[in-house]
Amino acid sequence: MSHHPPVQPLLQAPLGRFRHYGGGEYEVICMARHSETGEELVVYRQLDKDTGFWVRPHAMFFEQVLHEGVRKLRFQKISE
Repeated sequence: MSHHPPVQPLLQAPLGRFRHYGGGEYEVICMARHSETGEELVVYRQLDKDTGFWVRPHAMFFEQVLHEGVRKLRFQKISE
């Protein structure tokens, strides 16, 4: 018998190529969950440089930012 509360399914997010508002292209690999906090994370990698894999909170990855006075998505999906 488990003593852990049931784990909720991860948020769904589009996989594939994204452009960062400041430049650079990235590939979203998958969604993940932080083992201690349960926070939902996006696993991604930079496409033009081999800098390894990165994670960012789901809410932050898909939020809007103010850049040069204009509201933009932090990462914009690129059509495949």
